[in-house]
Amino acid sequence: MRTRRSLIDLDDLTASEMIYIFERTADFEQEEPGSLLDGIACVNMFFENSTRTMTSFTLAEQRLGGNVITLWPKESSLQKGETIEDTAITLAAMGVNILVIRHPEDGYPRRVALAFDGHVINAGDGTHAHPTQGLLDIYTIRQEFGELRGRRVAIVGDILHSRVAHSNIAGLRAFGAEVILVGPPGFLPDDYMQPHAEVVRDLDSILPDVDAVMLLRIQRERFKDMPLSDEEYIARYRLDSKRLKRMRDDAIVMHPGPYHRGMELDASVLDFAGWRYANQVMHGVPVRMALLDFLVNGARALVA
Repeated sequence: MRTRRSLIDLDDLTASEMIYIFERTADFEQEEPGSLLDGIACVNMFFENSTRTMTSFTLAEQRLGGNVITLWPKESSLQKGETIEDTAITLAAMGVNILVIRHPEDGYPRRVALAFDGHVINAGDGTHAHPTQGLLDIYTIRQEFGELRGRRVAIVGDILHSRVAHSNIAGLRAFGAEVILVGPPGFLPDDYMQPHAEVVRDLDSILPDVDAVMLLRIQRERFKDMPLSDEEYIARYRLDSKRLKRMRDDAIVMHPGPYHRGMELDASVLDFAGWRYANQVMHGVPVRMALLDFLVNGARALVA
């Protein structure tokens, strides 16, 4: 059973702990942090392809002075029949302190955390959670608006399959923000995350009243049959120049990436003054640095 703090989803953190991580993020964006992970072995295991998350975790670990190992699952003993629990026990016995794991199965990082005597960070599991993306998204919104209580954030698209949406809902609610979920029934069931978020079908109706719009890509790989055509989705839910005019001047638009031009957004969004995708990516490394520092140096309480 694990005895050290891990991060499986954002409900593992209190609002005050997230604020601490955000304060450290701001510090790391201003100055070099030093070797805060000196002597700490960090293993990154990604069972799914990743550009942003894997690169930013690697850079974060390196900038903190950690010893970084990339363990490709196809080249590990998992291919010989070893269980992930036994792999976790083996790595801990070698002195590995941190495991960063992405996996297509919901709950996989939690399984590892229960067997690993160290810190496990969920870098995305199935459709369940992506807590570090949630942290950098919320940090981006706080940088824009400060206090989040009462702010209205709309998440638009394939919410049913979005681990990003799940983590953002948990984190935003911890700060008192209002979350509006927008999409067709096939992407957003009526009872999704009720009563913690408002479900809306009409994107145009909410655009004048929200502070931030977070667009999501359609995860076609998770559907056997698409519930609606591309043309239907574009007509009702794509953010374009016409819909941008309905938004407030100070509103922002976000996307966890990768974004698909022509589908969930068109080229006009990339020229919109409130387009914050680059900011999200920029904050990714320092946010993950702050989380690593928090788990190793700032969080001393034991968890069952």
